[in-house]
Amino acid sequence: MADNGLELARLERALGYVFRDAGLLAAALTHSSFANEADGGGTYNERLEFLGDAVLSLCVSSELFVRFPDAREGDLTRLRSQLVNASSLADVARTIGLDDHLRLGRGEENQGGRKRDTLLEDALEAVLGAVYEDGGFAPARELVRRLFAGHWPRTLIRELRKDFKTQLQEVIQQHYRQRPTYTLSASHGPEHAKLFEVCVRLPDGRSFIARGPSLKRAEQEAARNALLALHATPA
Repeated sequence: MADNGLELARLERALGYVFRDAGLLAAALTHSSFANEADGGGTYNERLEFLGDAVLSLCVSSELFVRFPDAREGDLTRLRSQLVNASSLADVARTIGLDDHLRLGRGEENQGGRKRDTLLEDALEAVLGAVYEDGGFAPARELVRRLFAGHWPRTLIRELRKDFKTQLQEVIQQHYRQRPTYTLSASHGPEHAKLFEVCVRLPDGRSFIARGPSLKRAEQEAARNALLALHATPA
């Protein structure tokens, strides 16, 4: 990203929000790899990501609460999970061109970090955290409404789907009267960008491995791989 006011202004237009403190937006776009390569270090987006994760969860929860007044807690939780998973957030980030504005270190850039879903997810959350810090909850909530305009579920019944682990458990119990088992095989990378490798084993001896930025997401991906192998297309 060209680190100048014109580039930041272009992103602000895509966001529909103009920062009073442009430094917050610049920090939200800065990956730790970029800060580590800068002379004397610098500010990067992990703290804003932490804040933005909470802001996003509250904004999405509030919107779903209003849209589905008769939905149960479990239904709302599953709907929220579908909206804020890494793939969904990365798609939203790409829609506003966030990938073009990231400040990455040379190593991260060369390894394709600009295209990585988890990195884009983190950056989007950091931007939401920056908006909250700059303008408060109201503009952050309005931004979430706009960013997810094409993603909000229209009806509870049509959009509500079971997660991959639940789907796999139902398929396996139907055929074997047992449950699949999950084990952590390994973890890789530094603490700020760790990948977890999980193996799911089926009662017939087959096993499937997947990686994810958290243990929960790795388990979901492993379950998804098992469902595809069983020809039980994930919903």
